[in-house]
Amino acid sequence: VQLQASGGGLVQSGGSLKLACTVSEYTYNAYSTGWFRQVPGKAREFVAGITVSGSSTYGADSMKGRFKISRDNAKMTVYLQMNSLKPEDTAVYYCNAVLATSLGPIDAYWGQGTQVTVSS
Repeated sequence: VQLQASGGGLVQSGGSLKLACTVSEYTYNAYSTGWFRQVPGKAREFVAGITVSGSSTYGADSMKGRFKISRDNAKMTVYLQMNSLKPEDTAVYYCNAVLATSLGPIDAYWGQGTQVTVSS
């Protein structure tokens, strides 16, 4: 298994959760990683991403200031810290790894998804 996501659950509005995505060694050291989310009937939505080196992060405008992505090289794990959660953040969250080149992405993996439910 290349990606294994965990950390989802039920939280009240305004609360916090920290998602984790454990990545296989080769993938962790070669692929950019990120998080997406999806609700039934809608397209998968980009949440945040981080480069292989961890030196650059980027996120969806609607989540900036609330969500933060990070990497732990010793654990080969990518985290998504989510604060000030809102009911509209309820979704299945997926971690993603992409092998990016100057010509674009040439390979990608998805984790199995972890459910995040925010109650009002």
